[in-house]
Amino acid sequence: MLYKYFCIHFILLLVALNILHAENPFIKISLVKGKDSLLLKKTINHNYKIHASLASEPIKLDGIIEEKDWLRAESATDWYMVLPYDTGHCAAKSEVKMLYDEKAFYLAVIFHDSLPGKRPVESLRRDFTFANNDNFLVFIDPFNDQTTGYSFGVNAAGGMWDGTMSGGAASNMAWDSKWEVKTRNYPDKWTAEFRIPFKSVRYKSELNHWNIQFSRLDLKLNEKSAWAPVPRQFPTASLAYAGQVLWKTPPPKSGLKLSLIPYLYGSASRNFEKQEATTYRKDFGMDAKLGLSSSLNLDLTYNPDFSQAEVDDQVTNLERFELYFPEKRQFFLENNDLFGNFGTSGVRPFFSRRIGLDAPVNAGARLSGRLGNDWRIGMMDMQTGREGDYLSRNFFVASVQKKIFSRSNIGFIFVNKQQLNIPVAWNGNSYNRVAGLEYNLASSNNFWNAKFFGQKSFSPKANSKEEFSQGLNLIYSRKAYLLELTQLYVGKDYNAETGYVPRSDYMRIFPKATFKFYPQKGSIENHGFLTETDNYFLPGDFKLTDRNFGFNYFINFKNRIHLEFKTNYWYVLLRQNFDPTNKGLSFLQTGTNYHWGDASILFNSDNRKPFKYDLSAGYGGYFNGNRWYIQGALNYRFQPYGYISILYSYNELILPSPWNRTGFWMIGPKLDVTLTNNLFFTTYVQYNKQANNININTRFQWRYKPVSDIFLVYTDNYFPDNRNAKNRALVLKMTYWFN
Repeated sequence: MLYKYFCIHFILLLVALNILHAENPFIKISLVKGKDSLLLKKTINHNYKIHASLASEPIKLDGIIEEKDWLRAESATDWYMVLPYDTGHCAAKSEVKMLYDEKAFYLAVIFHDSLPGKRPVESLRRDFTFANNDNFLVFIDPFNDQTTGYSFGVNAAGGMWDGTMSGGAASNMAWDSKWEVKTRNYPDKWTAEFRIPFKSVRYKSELNHWNIQFSRLDLKLNEKSAWAPVPRQFPTASLAYAGQVLWKTPPPKSGLKLSLIPYLYGSASRNFEKQEATTYRKDFGMDAKLGLSSSLNLDLTYNPDFSQAEVDDQVTNLERFELYFPEKRQFFLENNDLFGNFGTSGVRPFFSRRIGLDAPVNAGARLSGRLGNDWRIGMMDMQTGREGDYLSRNFFVASVQKKIFSRSNIGFIFVNKQQLNIPVAWNGNSYNRVAGLEYNLASSNNFWNAKFFGQKSFSPKANSKEEFSQGLNLIYSRKAYLLELTQLYVGKDYNAETGYVPRSDYMRIFPKATFKFYPQKGSIENHGFLTETDNYFLPGDFKLTDRNFGFNYFINFKNRIHLEFKTNYWYVLLRQNFDPTNKGLSFLQTGTNYHWGDASILFNSDNRKPFKYDLSAGYGGYFNGNRWYIQGALNYRFQPYGYISILYSYNELILPSPWNRTGFWMIGPKLDVTLTNNLFFTTYVQYNKQANNININTRFQWRYKPVSDIFLVYTDNYFPDNRNAKNRALVLKMTYWFN
C-alpha cells in the first residue's frame, strides 16, 4: 500500500513539475550555430557573450597584460552588482579577456580599486575561503548543461582556487588539477593571468561555445559582482545565469591521454596503548588517469595512500546518531556527484568514506564522464584487504544520469558491497546492495529546485517489504523569501552499508521558510527571520517521535557583521536507550519522552579586519536536565602568509544523578603558514575532553612541480590527564605527475 502511494506521488510530482517547465515565462530560446552542429540552447543570459581569440604568439604568464594578443582581445566589462544590491552595474570596474591556442585557454583579469588601502586576503593557501579574500572566480560549463562544470580562481595575493561543480552551483574544492596563474599588484589595481590546459578539464570537443561566468569579490567596497547579472538570492556560481564564451574554432578533439602519478612512502609509527614496538614501513603505489575522450575519464589506483588528506575537525557529539564528515581523498572527487549526491542528507545510498577507513585499499578503478550531450555515467570498483575482524571486501557502484529539459535529469544508481573469502562461522551479511532511482529538477531560472527519489536495499536476512526508502525535497527561492519542504521515509530494514543512513524506520516531514527584508537606507544590508518545524513519525500509525520547532531572527550589516537570535522547542520520544553525555555512563530508557526549549545568540565580526571572531552562546533544557554552551572561533591573519586561529566550544550538561554536572571542552588552535603559493605548513592541535584525547597533526607540503608534492606529516595522540602517549606516526610521501 505504501509503495503504491509513493508511485502515485512520484507520477503526480513529475507531471506537475514538467508543466512548470513548459509554462516557465523566464526561458529564453536562442539558436547557436556551430561548425559541426546546430544547438538549441535555453538560457537566461545568452546575450552576454565574449569571443575567445586565437593567440598568434606564446603568452608569457607573468600577470602583466601587455602582449599584442591581449591588447586586441575582446573584453568583458560593465559588470553587475550581486550584493549588497542587484539593481544595476557595480562600482568596482573589472575587465576579463580570453585567448586560446591548441593546448590551453588563457584569461587576463584587470581589477581596478574603488577605495584605497590594502586588499584583504587570508593567505596563499590553495582553495581559500571565498568570503575572506579579495578574489576573482571563473565558472565554466563546458557541456552547456547548466548543472556541472569547473571553477578556477585566484585571490589578490596569488592564492589558487579550483574545484568541480555539480548541482548548478556547488563547488567541491578538494579537487585539484594542473593549471597556472600569476598575479600583479599595483597601487590602484591588481591583475592576473591564467593558463588552463584543455586536458585538465573534461568537455565536449565539437562545441563552439561554453557557458561561462566571471565573479569578483571586493571586500574593501563590500561588493560582490558578476559579468552576467545574477539575482542576489543566488551565488555567482549559479550556472543558470552564466553567459557564453564563443570559440573561433571548437577546442581540440582529445584522443587517449595518459597521466601517471606514482608515489613513494615511508613511515614510522608506534602504538603505545598496546605497548607495541615502533613499526617502520616503506611502500609505493600509483594512480593513473586515462582520458578516453575529452569528456570521459578512467582513474586507476594501486596500493593508494591517503596520509596527506587533511585531518577532520573534531566535535563534541551530543547527538543520538552518527556524525557526517565529508570526503577529502583526491581519488574519489572528480565527478563525485555521480556517486555521492544520490538521495539527500541523512539518506545516502553511497558514501565513499566507508571505503578504506577500516581496512587498506588494494586497488581500484573509476570510470566517469559523459556519453553524448545528455548522458552521464559513473562506475567504480574498489578492493580492500583483510584487517583484523574485517574481511576482504569488494565495493562496486554504478550510476547513470539522463538529462531532460534544460537543467533537469533522471538518475539511477546501484551499489554492491560483497564480502570475500567468508569463513564458515562468520555471522554477517555476505552482501549488501542498494538500487535507487531519482528525478532532479532545476528550472531554467533556478527559482524551482526539486528532488524525488526511491531506493531499495537487498540483504540476505531482511524483510523485503521494509527495505525501502523514499524522499522529496522541494525548494522555491525568490529575493524576499525561500520556501522549502522535505519529506522522507526510511523503512525499518532499509540497510545501505556503503551509504550514510544514521537512522531508519521513520517518516519525516520538514517544512521551512525564510523571509528577508532589504532596507533602502541605513547600516543594515538585510534582516529577516527563519521558521521551521522538523517532525519524525512512526510509519505505521504516524505516532510522533521527534519534533523541533525553530524560529531565528537574523541581521546582516553592511560592514559584514552578522547577528542572529535563535529559539527552539524540542520533543523526543526515545526509541532506544541513550546516554545524553555519549560516554556510556548510564542511559535514558527506551519509551521515555522529553520536551524542552532553548535560546541562543550568534555573532560574526567583520571578516575584512586582520582579527575576526565568531561567537555563539545558548541556554535551555536538554532531555531530563539543562544545558548551556559557548562556542566559536578566533582568527588573526598576517596576510598573505597565513593565520593563527582557535576553534573552541564548551558544553555544560546539568543532569540528575548519575550524570550530575558534566562539562566538555573542545579546543583547537591552528597555525596555517603559506610561505609561497607552493610551500605550506599547518599545525593543528585538538583537545577533546569527551573523547579524552589530544591530537596533534602537523603537515608540511612542498608543491615542487604542478600537482607534484612532497608531504611530511606528523600525528600524535595522547591522554590529556597524564600526557601519556596513545599512538604516534611520522610519514614522508612524494608524488609526481607524469603526463
